[in-house]
Amino acid sequence: MKKIAVCPGSFDPITRGHESIIRRALPLFDEIIIAIGINVEKKGFFPLEKRLEWITHVFKDEPKIKVHSYEGLTVDFCRKVDAAYLLRGLRTSSDFEFERSIAHINKQLFQGIETVFLLTQPEYMSLN
Repeated sequence: MKKIAVCPGSFDPITRGHESIIRRALPLFDEIIIAIGINVEKKGFFPLEKRLEWITHVFKDEPKIKVHSYEGLTVDFCRKVDAAYLLRGLRTSSDFEFERSIAHINKQLFQGIETVFLLTQPEYMSLN
């Protein structure tokens, strides 16, 4: 069975920290889907098409990475693409508390999902 991870977020825009987490996770998975969540109630800084373009460009030489957008629950998207893992980055302890609660909810909604946390490299602790 293929190990597929979804790395969800707004990526508005993608940062070096995002890129670092995703590149460091490559050895763990057969495929990583960077999934831009669309929230119609939230106005982004950059249009979806630009974000998709930028992310595709950043990872253009990495065949294990796919880029998609989705609406609705992240776990429903995971089911749709046969992903058993969610990939999340952590910068601070408050990130952990927030992400832990979401991971627990996701697990209740979809027993087949596991959340994998990677710590941000120190040089990417601030948003950049």
